[in-house]
Amino acid sequence: MTGGIINVLKPPGMTSHDVVAFVRRVYGLKKVGHAGTLDPAAAGILPVFLGPATRLIEYTADRDKAYRVELTFGYATDTGDDTGAVIRRASTDGLPAAGELFAVLQDFVGTIDQIPPMHSAIKIAGKKLYELAREGIEIERQPRKVVIKAIRPIKLDPPVLLFDVACSKGTYIRSLCLDIGERLGCPATMSFLVRTRVGDFDLDHAFSLEEIAAEPKAAVLPAEHAVRHLPGIILPSAASRAFGNGQVVACEAGGRTALYAVFDERGVLVGIGESTSGQSGLKPLKVMPH
Repeated sequence: MTGGIINVLKPPGMTSHDVVAFVRRVYGLKKVGHAGTLDPAAAGILPVFLGPATRLIEYTADRDKAYRVELTFGYATDTGDDTGAVIRRASTDGLPAAGELFAVLQDFVGTIDQIPPMHSAIKIAGKKLYELAREGIEIERQPRKVVIKAIRPIKLDPPVLLFDVACSKGTYIRSLCLDIGERLGCPATMSFLVRTRVGDFDLDHAFSLEEIAAEPKAAVLPAEHAVRHLPGIILPSAASRAFGNGQVVACEAGGRTALYAVFDERGVLVGIGESTSGQSGLKPLKVMPH
């Protein structure tokens, strides 16, 4: 096994690092990485990249994501999810009926400001926020802009709300749940989370750890799956060799600003190229080893 991508269905209770360690053992590879960390308590899609395919992680990690969210009203925790200590409780008697509550959810669709939770992996002054939180230190965090593409309510069974959300990278669903609770005047906690999609990787085509261990080869997708959302260009043999050696090559895409997945005449992914408006040629950004 030299490379590829596995669409892993991460179970709750494992860290993303645990999943990577599992994949290393199954495939006997040292170079393994993942796109988009999932909290240990969360389940769902975790694309794992093997060998040379790790060079393409950013093209999946930067893409939109989707989640199924269980939010519970009536209490808040210090972590924003149900793994933390309860810091506030309140009655849920004042919650609006389903129709009104579902309408409030739509207020969050679009570009919004989010304050990252203290229990997150963001680094400030070289230290992760969750490490500071474990030491009992809370610091001021600057809001970040994220994009909520869509929210689809599924069911309200007070005090539990179930909904789907599609969002940009960097969105904290725990913070979204907290903000929904504040908008409704009732504390809220993310009580469960399943990531249903990362870019083109979805639940319908995911593999459990048991399935991966039973049939390792069957679970591996080709590396180009990570960049199939990019327009593709096929280069003739001489140009593909030059591109693979880091040289700018002439091609029909020249003059338009865009990223391209670059293939040779055999259909093998050579790398990622960039064409810049006003300049001719395709500049190599990533070159795949062969």
